[in-house]
Amino acid sequence: MAEYGFENPEVVEEEVDILIIGGGMAACGAAFEITRWVQDTDLKIKLVDKAAMDRSGAVAQGLSAINTYMGDNDPADYVRMVRGDLMGITREDLVYDVGRHVDDSVHQFEKWGLPIWKQKGDEGKPLAEGGRFVRSGAWQIMINGESYKWIVAEAAKKSLGIENIQERVFIVRLINDKNDPDRVAGAAGFSVRENKIYIYKFKACLLVCGGAVNVFRPRSIGEGTGRTWYPVWNAGSTYAMGAEAGAELTLMENRFVPARFKDGYGPVGAWFLLFKAKAMNAFGEDYQEKNYQDLVDAGYDHYAVGFKMGTCLRNHLMMKEMREGRGPIFMDTPTAMANLAKNMTPKEIKHLEAEAWEDFLDMTIGQCGVWAGENIEPDKEMSELMPTEPYLLGSHAGCSGMWCSGPEDLPGMPDHYHWGYNRMSTVPGLFTAGDGVGASGHKFSSGSHVEGRIASKAMVKYVLDHPDIKPELERPIDELVEEIYRPVRNFLEHKDYTTAIDVNPNYITPKMLQYRLQKIMDEYVGGVSTMYQTNAAMMKVATRKLEMIKEDSLKMRAKDLHELLRAWENYHRILTAEAHMKHIEFREETRYPGYYYRTDYLQLDDDNWKCFVNSRYDRNTKEWSLKKVKYVQLIAYADNEPKGIAHQGAEV
Repeated sequence: MAEYGFENPEVVEEEVDILIIGGGMAACGAAFEITRWVQDTDLKIKLVDKAAMDRSGAVAQGLSAINTYMGDNDPADYVRMVRGDLMGITREDLVYDVGRHVDDSVHQFEKWGLPIWKQKGDEGKPLAEGGRFVRSGAWQIMINGESYKWIVAEAAKKSLGIENIQERVFIVRLINDKNDPDRVAGAAGFSVRENKIYIYKFKACLLVCGGAVNVFRPRSIGEGTGRTWYPVWNAGSTYAMGAEAGAELTLMENRFVPARFKDGYGPVGAWFLLFKAKAMNAFGEDYQEKNYQDLVDAGYDHYAVGFKMGTCLRNHLMMKEMREGRGPIFMDTPTAMANLAKNMTPKEIKHLEAEAWEDFLDMTIGQCGVWAGENIEPDKEMSELMPTEPYLLGSHAGCSGMWCSGPEDLPGMPDHYHWGYNRMSTVPGLFTAGDGVGASGHKFSSGSHVEGRIASKAMVKYVLDHPDIKPELERPIDELVEEIYRPVRNFLEHKDYTTAIDVNPNYITPKMLQYRLQKIMDEYVGGVSTMYQTNAAMMKVATRKLEMIKEDSLKMRAKDLHELLRAWENYHRILTAEAHMKHIEFREETRYPGYYYRTDYLQLDDDNWKCFVNSRYDRNTKEWSLKKVKYVQLIAYADNEPKGIAHQGAEV
């Protein structure tokens, strides 16, 4: 056993006032902002990230656009766009709160060195001073963003101080308070580089570990195994740890199924919005126009007008073509580039071609590899589009997450939208932002950053308002150590039973368990193999299989710290998957066609289901309880916006 050297971890205990868990855009926003509000106090702040902040989170590879920037837009119109794209149900207070503050974060990015595209004559003029930016859509501005995260992380580290940041530590458990079990008091995790377990006590924490990827089986298999659109290290930790701490979840039935360049998962937003490319079926037909009547017949026309529609509805019309044999779906890149080049010089055309490639080099380098490997030149040959496997997230064109208290200064706020501190969950002391905040999508990178800033200010106020909090963990440290290192114990106890350590009847590898989870979710809860279809009978089978996989998960092994990380990611994915399935099962309608279909309830049912679906998980009984929560409209419909009709949502 000693040859592995990690059976007896060192336990490191630390007490702070506020713990930030995560290292993505929301965490960076919080780290940047929080020091401003703790000045002249003795509050101790710590940030813990399982990776390294420079390349942590969804912006790790970079981006070619900032997708949420108001500029001259009205934040109320931003709410209308989000409301429409999410099929009429959103927490308008949370969305408006992002809209009215987000531009300041973008101005900070530029101040820190992020290159933002400017119109001719304004190349050196900052946005904050009226510099004219280049829009690629109604809400997007173009950037040279290959170092986007690096720039934002540097500012966060400089503000918070390196001494207050602990990288390469994976927090896997929140711990409630011994004297007040409804409140969160601590967190436990382990180093992914050293044989150490970390136990933190705190008065408040910001849980911002991203969304959930690899819950469903990816389309890419074989040599492409592991390739996804959203980052693979997003394991549902935000949702799972929040749920286990008692936080109410909302709209976990929602998922995002982006249409992307096939096989490489390359982004399509800049091609649609900046390059003005069009998608078509195999016969060269505009399938959105061709199939629009289907939306009318199904009752979805209230959420789409003039062929401007939400993301899931565009997916829905694409899937109809593929189901009925008119695929593949292509993006007409040659025509788009030819149209743009009509009035260009040869030098300008070369620059345009470079931008076409840079769109991927900034954010999805693997797509460049696919194009190069298949001898595809975008100005000469079209590329296939294909919907991906589903993802659970709250900051893109999806809205799963925790039910959070909103701002207190907006008129018409119902009591169930605001009960405490801004972005605090239903668990006192537990805050979230970005992918963690439910019912308020379309924040993207800039919105997640500013939401972290909003939450940090509220956390400081919460802690200062409760000076008598003395956190005490409800679970013994020895018990936490044994639970966290259970996969290690499984391996060390049974590794000598067989000559090949990967083949053993006493344990299962994290990789194999993940495959099993993905197969269950794919085949029974609306993955790619069923064209995103499910029903009550299929989910009944899924329930039984998920119960068995939860039992089997206790037999996962970890032969090293990397496998221990993979094992705990799987624990979080399983609980997230269960929440997702329970919510779909509870909502008896197809609210998000193109994202998923309840084949036993295919129609939209605004009369009964234009509401939030919220859930609670009982960590003691392991049971879920679900309920409807009233949706309250705060932002009036625009004069030219019939009831329920959306502004076009961007798919970037």
